[in-house]
Amino acid sequence: MQVFRGIGHRALAPFEGHAGGGHALTIGNFDGVHRGHQAMLALLRNEARHRGVPSCVMTFEPHPRDFFAVRAGRPETAPRRISTLRDKLAEIERCGVDRVVVMRFDAAFAALPPEDFISRVLVAGLGVRYVLVGDDFTFGARRAGTYETLDDAGRSAGFDVARMMSYEVHGLRVSSSAVREALAAGDMAQAESLLGRPYAISGHVRHGRKLGRELGFPTLNLHFGHARPAAGGIFVARVHGLTDEPLPAVASLGVRPSIEAGGRVLLEAHVFDWPAALGRDGGYGRVVDVQLLHKLHDERKYESIEALRAGIAADTQAAREWLAERAF
Repeated sequence: MQVFRGIGHRALAPFEGHAGGGHALTIGNFDGVHRGHQAMLALLRNEARHRGVPSCVMTFEPHPRDFFAVRAGRPETAPRRISTLRDKLAEIERCGVDRVVVMRFDAAFAALPPEDFISRVLVAGLGVRYVLVGDDFTFGARRAGTYETLDDAGRSAGFDVARMMSYEVHGLRVSSSAVREALAAGDMAQAESLLGRPYAISGHVRHGRKLGRELGFPTLNLHFGHARPAAGGIFVARVHGLTDEPLPAVASLGVRPSIEAGGRVLLEAHVFDWPAALGRDGGYGRVVDVQLLHKLHDERKYESIEALRAGIAADTQAAREWLAERAF
């Protein structure tokens, strides 16, 4: 999958293997790439094949609601983030999309009138032949553009426009908001049902303060990249990417209130039985995927290092028991 940071001043070149120019495009934030998103991307790929053009996703960074919340001086009102950009792109690639265009959402982009977005971005920049949007799609300055706006423009400019209605699982509308609610409640089974996979966070293993080693519970450290993750707390986990098989673990996602105040969001995973073949430092620099399977409790602030050590030991035992009961 090809990833582009914006479209620059020229249209994207024809995709290798496709004779003509243009794209079949869908537009959205795709936070979490849940089952509704997956159904939309499957439809997009099918339409792209029929037209002989590459499938393309346009997404935004930062999230538009992040931008407007910060501009209003109320960053806490922005939606909590389900996935990092890295994980979002990885899931879109798994869905078989050819190209992703990551548009920087800034003041200039926010002020773009709907007509200019269509003419400059969709037509001149991407040469769209087909555009697929969700049932609540709006675009352009002050969200003035609607599905009807886009459809009318398509008739004039020669591209097709389609709208995909809500996707439901067991009678529940699948949405990023529903995934956030499940993660906030610590309902990892519900989040998995909505996502179609266990909730996971991936990234490079970074060096930390090595406090885990001093406590007797060494950890793999991953930076989340956003100040307000949708999930948080202590979790039963599995780590993929170190060996051929996933490794059972206990993980913490949050700001470590017992260690530092106002720290950045960190995912720390303690693997129960560290593979001897990796050596003591064999995890650093690797890209791992940490699945959060079950929430044990919220983050806690311990009053001493000894209390913290005892808390980690109790969490590790609870995680081992949960996994053993389910034969993981």
